[in-house]
Amino acid sequence: MDIAGTKKKIQRVVKVGEETYKKINEVIEQVEQLQDDLAKTSEQVDHIEREQAEQRALLEALAEERGLDVAEIIDSVEYPERLTEDDSPDATEVATSRPSTPEE
Repeated sequence: MDIAGTKKKIQRVVKVGEETYKKINEVIEQVEQLQDDLAKTSEQVDHIEREQAEQRALLEALAEERGLDVAEIIDSVEYPERLTEDDSPDATEVATSRPSTPEE
């Protein structure tokens, strides 16, 4: 039985195990950072959606006060050519100015 050879093999396995453990910990830290970033981004998007909803309500109120038809104005918007009917999202996928968070 070659003790020296076995010792080297065990040392190599231990070294590979330690390197793998270190890489796994790095990946875990990266995933945790991504989760934190995602949570912050989600909060920012929710805040922007609330602000946009407020601004839309104000603009609609002003338009109504001045006798303007909001639906007609929106229907008359000319979208860039890159938004053709084939590329346009379904009505359920269209972003709105309404907050996506549940009402409290």
